[in-house]
Amino acid sequence: MRNRGIGRGRMFMGALLLTAAVMNWAVGLMMSPHGEVVAKGTEHVRTPVVTVMRGGAIVTILLCAISAWLLFPPRRPKWPARDYALMAVFAILFVSSLYTLVWLQTSVLG
Repeated sequence: MRNRGIGRGRMFMGALLLTAAVMNWAVGLMMSPHGEVVAKGTEHVRTPVVTVMRGGAIVTILLCAISAWLLFPPRRPKWPARDYALMAVFAILFVSSLYTLVWLQTSVLG
């Protein structure tokens, strides 16, 4: 008798954490303070937005790492199309979050 519950639980939690990472990434993307034009009296808001965006980028990277660990079991399937799609999603989230961290440090805070 095989215990498939562990594998299914890992897949469920990995998918749930990946969904949370995508939602966190999207919120950070929508809050992005790109542009040099700032309305009068709103300069004080830029620092809290940068702090929230930095935290969101770090949490996105952590959620991606945990969900990747859960979604990639030791045994590999014979047809890895799902794995390639997941790797593409992880790469997009990870690289864009790293870019956000670097961009915040150099452009906004620097």
